[in-house]
Amino acid sequence: MGSVSWQFKKFADESSHRWFTQAWKDKVFGGFTNSASMNGDKQTTLQYLYTLAMQHSGIWVGTGLMPANSKAAQRNDINFLASFSGAMMQTPSDASVDELFPGDLETAMRYGERVANITKQLRG
Repeated sequence: MGSVSWQFKKFADESSHRWFTQAWKDKVFGGFTNSASMNGDKQTTLQYLYTLAMQHSGIWVGTGLMPANSKAAQRNDINFLASFSGAMMQTPSDASVDELFPGDLETAMRYGERVANITKQLRG
């Protein structure tokens, strides 16, 4: 409800010992979120994830995707929700996993590929 799940918050809170030793310094971070509403305060969730990554001295990867924001844009276009900081999806509350919007899935796939490619580049 407007942020990360309690399970992830528990994980984040338990990561403090890694923070003390800077165990995740210079590691690559990225994030995604989904809610039933078009807004659903998804940006708040991504900001939480970004802040956690920054606290751990990590390297955050944005989507690198242009938004689908022209008059011709369709709901199934890539990055229809226009997120730059991480992947966003919107799924109706009564939808099944088989009913995810193809554009949201493609956005997530491209974002995952970007995170993987940047990780490879940084490994040298």
